[in-house]
Amino acid sequence: MLRGEKTVAEIAAQYEVHPAQLHRWKAEAIENLPSLFTRGASELEKMRKQYEAEKEELIKQIGQLTIEVNWLKKICRTQRAPSKDVKWWSVITPKSQ
Repeated sequence: MLRGEKTVAEIAAQYEVHPAQLHRWKAEAIENLPSLFTRGASELEKMRKQYEAEKEELIKQIGQLTIEVNWLKKICRTQRAPSKDVKWWSVITPKSQ
């Protein structure tokens, strides 16, 4: 019907739909088809921006955690634990008196 390959009467008979209903659907389709593509594009752009923001936040977190790990490694090297049984966090935490 939209392509003009079959008449409204042929389509109505084939799918047992009233011709008036087919005309309404055709008018609605012609009216709303452009919005389907623009709405989808704007939603896609919104998702892309959200993804980029999340990616940037994760990159910042990775950088911060890398700095913290390197700092802890440096502290552990400078303040060697007396034995291998001592955990790394006991070396850098203050002892209670």
